[in-house]
Amino acid sequence: MTSKLEQLKQFTTVVADTGDLDAITRLKPVDATTNPSLLLKAAAIPGYADLLKQVKADAKGDVDLACDKFAVAVGSGILKVIPGRISTEVDARLSFDEPALLNKARQLIGLYDAAGVSKDRVLIKLASTWEGIRAAEQLEKEGIQTNLTLLFSFAQAQACADAGVFLISPFVGRIYDWYKKSTGTDYVGAEDPGVQSVTRIYNYYKANGYDTVVMGASFRNIGQIEQLAGCDRLTISPELLQQLSDDQGEAAARAQAGQCRRGQTAAERKPVPLGDERRCHGHREAGRGHSPVCAGPGEAGEVDGCKSLIHIGFA
Repeated sequence: MTSKLEQLKQFTTVVADTGDLDAITRLKPVDATTNPSLLLKAAAIPGYADLLKQVKADAKGDVDLACDKFAVAVGSGILKVIPGRISTEVDARLSFDEPALLNKARQLIGLYDAAGVSKDRVLIKLASTWEGIRAAEQLEKEGIQTNLTLLFSFAQAQACADAGVFLISPFVGRIYDWYKKSTGTDYVGAEDPGVQSVTRIYNYYKANGYDTVVMGASFRNIGQIEQLAGCDRLTISPELLQQLSDDQGEAAARAQAGQCRRGQTAAERKPVPLGDERRCHGHREAGRGHSPVCAGPGEAGEVDGCKSLIHIGFA
């Protein structure tokens, strides 16, 4: 029997959540995703030492530019060994500043263009704040496709779909962590609140004909991944990809359009679009339901990753 990883690839586009080029080469995903925390890990890999020195020299003292150049250089290298796309994240410290998000996204695409990489192979990652979603809507109109991350609520998913973003990355593990800490319960299988959240979003998108891709993210174990087999895409750490590769058990597609789990209606209907003020209020109110998880990019480690990346070799 083939491994669970090979079986999963039959149902779902597998994405590697890492900047580790060796792991990507070994595990053969279609796409890859990075963020400042993952780039910080990559910066500690000896093979990137010369690259760090080069981008620091090229940036001429501009630490933000050095970070961007490093992210693009890592992404460009990854694109040489995968057939699909790389997701590169905008500095999470800008997540509540729409003009700054737009400016940074365009700068990253410009750096990729200078490196000979077409924008068609890049997804710009933005936090799913109200400002991030509005920025993504504008970028999509400019032909720059986006990946909306740090997504924890159904309201965020609705807003992203209505904005016409290319892809969302709803988190599984952090929702699971919050419920486990709050209730003391170890959730398993279809009872996992993080799994239920992604499944609800997936079914809603399919029932209402949205083109936005659903890519489950932030996994704690392979059981969560197996529950979402059949989702459009899943971005998975090298450690969990390796566990799937080593497991010769049977995997089955479980996330399928029209199939709902407990607590979901057969087909949630598309709501009447809300004006900016009302939708923004609903978006922020939904986030408060999981405030320890959804407090924003700072809670997700992306801000700390940005700061650490700056100081590791650029400051």
